[in-house]
Amino acid sequence: MKELTRAEEEIMQILWKLQKAFVKDIIASMPEPKPAYNTVSTIVRILQQKEMVGHNAVGKSHQYFPLITKEAYSRFRMDGLMKSYFSGSLSKMVSFFVEKNKVNTRELDEILKLIEKEKEQ
Repeated sequence: MKELTRAEEEIMQILWKLQKAFVKDIIASMPEPKPAYNTVSTIVRILQQKEMVGHNAVGKSHQYFPLITKEAYSRFRMDGLMKSYFSGSLSKMVSFFVEKNKVNTRELDEILKLIEKEKEQ
């Protein structure tokens, strides 16, 4: 799997939400100012080359759909983040966010519950 650019990821977020979409549907889901049709079409073709998006021919048009799940890409990105910045250590990554006060008490409780649940299994 390849890392996506910000523009590619924005289009993937829309495709994950819509499941299937024509270029015009993708553009309609984007915030203002909307990009040009050709710009979105080019990015979708790049996503096809990266094997992230597939298509079905519908007349002379193409309906696009994601080939990977949002969860699979999220896992890939988080693994890369952990390897690049935290030496592959989940505990280093979590402690970084705790130390920078980016995690509140409620979130810490939720993390602890997840850990306990995982231990039980």
